[in-house]
Amino acid sequence: MNRQSITVAGAGITGLWQALRLGGDGHRVRLMDQSAEPFANSSSRWAGAMIAPECEAEAAPEIVRNLGRQSLALWRAAYPGIVENGTLVVAAVRDRAELTRFQRMTDTHQLLHSTRLAELEPQLAERFDAALYFPGEAHMDALAAMGTLLDKVRAAGAEVVFGAPAMRGDSDLLIDCRGMAAREELKDMRGVRGERIIVRAKDVDLARPVRLLHPRQPIYVVPQGDGRFVIGATVIEREDARPTTVKSALELLGSAFALHPGFAEAEIIDMGAGVRPAFADNTPRIVIDDAGKTIRVNGMYRHGFLLAPVMADMVAEFIATGQRGALMRDAVPAG
Repeated sequence: MNRQSITVAGAGITGLWQALRLGGDGHRVRLMDQSAEPFANSSSRWAGAMIAPECEAEAAPEIVRNLGRQSLALWRAAYPGIVENGTLVVAAVRDRAELTRFQRMTDTHQLLHSTRLAELEPQLAERFDAALYFPGEAHMDALAAMGTLLDKVRAAGAEVVFGAPAMRGDSDLLIDCRGMAAREELKDMRGVRGERIIVRAKDVDLARPVRLLHPRQPIYVVPQGDGRFVIGATVIEREDARPTTVKSALELLGSAFALHPGFAEAEIIDMGAGVRPAFADNTPRIVIDDAGKTIRVNGMYRHGFLLAPVMADMVAEFIATGQRGALMRDAVPAG
């Protein structure tokens, strides 16, 4: 293999995986991010960090599910903190049609009734009489996982530079993973708001992510250990990076209380919002630009943790052999 010097721009989850994979292949990698503090301005830090390809199939294109299924093994090899307890999907009795629809749109689930539900999540069995269980899914602590990947990138010999604008300079290749910061180069990209609140709830004991379906305000709750939970909205079609509003916080926390009344006494540790990059079809792209000297990996939508590993594999394969993966395309000429 021809070893190259490669600059990876953007140290979110996408850039971290690119740097890790390319450094592992023996390339001379420089990972750069404009933020002086690691992850401070990355939308990845607001992620629920669920590896849930089957659940995502409810709304995502089939390719997202198929590629996402490959990610679990890659995460296992890279991050020992991954938790493989599956995902639970529930809905209130009045919203049972939402659960039926979700069941129809997805595969590999088990329909649970009260007895089996009580075995998996005893604290939910009295509030919900049915649930969908997706056993082959996983979750993790987003910031902890990103910190581990950053350590591994450095251990692989990459140069890591924070607080400086990324540029190709004298590198052979630039891998642009800057998310919304690359909008000038990817003009058909839009922003999608993601919100989350982290709480500590001593009266709540959940072993796996739970998605509460609702026609207007579906949420997810992801356990992080030590009584901490991430409460988030799955998607908000609004390009708005301002802090979480009172209205949004009330809606998120009210939905969490509907899932489990123990959240009423939870302590709020952190809350925030970020803008995720997305294309019209909500499928990420790997765009070959500048006669192959720049590769733009972007448009992750809400699938950053799910698809970043397989997209890193695609880029590495393209650099090594010229083979184009399913998400690759040439840049549209300007004008």
